[in-house]
Amino acid sequence: MNLNEVSAKVIGAAIDVHKEIGPGLLESVYQKCLEIELKERGLQVCTEMPICVNYKGHEISDNSFRIDLIVENAIVVELKSVEEIKPVHKKQLLTYLRLTGKQLGLLINFNEALLRDGITRIANNYSTAAQSAGVSAE
Repeated sequence: MNLNEVSAKVIGAAIDVHKEIGPGLLESVYQKCLEIELKERGLQVCTEMPICVNYKGHEISDNSFRIDLIVENAIVVELKSVEEIKPVHKKQLLTYLRLTGKQLGLLINFNEALLRDGITRIANNYSTAAQSAGVSAE
């Protein structure tokens, strides 16, 4: 399955979750529901993945950064339930992509009347640089 196919399945699952329970709940609720939906669709899902950074031979892993979901070990999914997506939210996802070397991320804000208005795809143009720098998601 290619990135676009996985992305489409994630978006479809998120839309189904949103249709079922609507906006206005905590991010953690949407995360659990989306995890269930994705697994029911046969996708591999890792949740709350800590990011480990290797800086000059030193491993920095203080659990400060945790990725909401990684789907099929390919797509980083960052969930929000906020009034509006701010630039800092997009930068957060791009940072996660760069640190993990993943190419595609989805930022999904469940606090929208129509979920399609709360979905942003972000591509990482620097994925190989992060991998060669010794950065990983554990």
